[in-house]
Amino acid sequence: MAQHTDQKPSSIVVGVDGSPCSQAALRWALAQAELSGSAVEAVAAWRYPEVYGYGYGWVPSMPDGGELAKAAEGALRETVATVRDQLGHPAQVTIRVAEGHPVQVLMDASRNAQLLVLGSRGHGTFTGILLGSVSQHCVQHAPCPVVVIPQP
Repeated sequence: MAQHTDQKPSSIVVGVDGSPCSQAALRWALAQAELSGSAVEAVAAWRYPEVYGYGYGWVPSMPDGGELAKAAEGALRETVATVRDQLGHPAQVTIRVAEGHPVQVLMDASRNAQLLVLGSRGHGTFTGILLGSVSQHCVQHAPCPVVVIPQP
């Protein structure tokens, strides 16, 4: 039996990877948060790069996970600061950086969110696709409503 709760989700989660589409998504999320009185959480994912050449006698040195997390956090903070400056007001944004595939990180982050906001395309390799693979998966499987902002 499903349980009903009076606790209303109050956050808008927005996926940010630094791309122009994710910046547009963050701008939209901040505007929506101002209208609805919601908090905004900007989320970025990082993962270890895939290693090619393993098994062929060459293994590159892998950066430390802490270094990758710090780089992702720095990029996220920079993107949030840029968008806030463009809007001209000091909107409050919390940030979250997590290791993992972007889909899983966004699914986890939006579990108790009122809304998940994404750009239509990020730093993927198939730039001709209208809706990126992460956005597509989130639209189909997110635990909350999803808004996809088209490429500016």
